[in-house]
Amino acid sequence: MNTTHFLGVSLLTASLLAMGGCTVMREQSTVGQAVDDTAITTQVKARFAESPEVSAMAINVETFHGTVQLSGFAKSESERSMAESIARKVSNVKSVKNDIVVRP
Repeated sequence: MNTTHFLGVSLLTASLLAMGGCTVMREQSTVGQAVDDTAITTQVKARFAESPEVSAMAINVETFHGTVQLSGFAKSESERSMAESIARKVSNVKSVKNDIVVRP
């Protein structure tokens, strides 16, 4: 029993040590960057949901290295511009790529 326990702990330790030098990747992102990007996306979506001018359900938000990409559909150029403005005001956003299509 002790030998089995020792072997199990040894294998677990070896696995953790082998993974220690690796970073979790998401298209060349570290874990910290992925968490930051997720937080930015969540904040942008939340602000869209709070805004009476922007349809949070019609606009998609993705973030990579602080660059927010907006896509989907807006009912007017005003809604498209407002979505971009809201996204730019979120902290840690470096830039916004607005691919929203106006479709009345």
